[in-house]
Amino acid sequence: MSYTMADKIWDAHLVRREPGRPDLIYIDLHLMHEMTSPQAFEGLRSAGRPVRRPELTVATEDHNVPTAMSGTPDGSSIAVDVTDPSSRAQLAAFRRNCHEF
Repeated sequence: MSYTMADKIWDAHLVRREPGRPDLIYIDLHLMHEMTSPQAFEGLRSAGRPVRRPELTVATEDHNVPTAMSGTPDGSSIAVDVTDPSSRAQLAAFRRNCHEF
C-alpha cells in the first residue's frame, strides 16, 4: 500500500488507534461556514459546552454571499448586498452564534 499525503496528515494528528474502533485524531484548525454551523452551535448550546479552542477556529461567510460585489479599486473594502431574505437571516444567525461562542 502506498503512503499518501492524506495518510501522512492523518498519522501526524493521530491520538489513538484501536482495532475495531474509529481512530481518534486531533484537529488543529477548525473551519466553519454559515450553512451547517447552526446545528453545531445548537449542539454546543444544548450540551452547555463552549467552543474548545476558539483561537484555532476560523469562521467564514461563503455560501450565502453573492458573487457580484462592489469595492474600492485597490481592493481595500468590499460591499456585499445580500438581497435574499433567508440568506440574510442565515448570515445574521451565523454572526450572532460566532459572537456568543
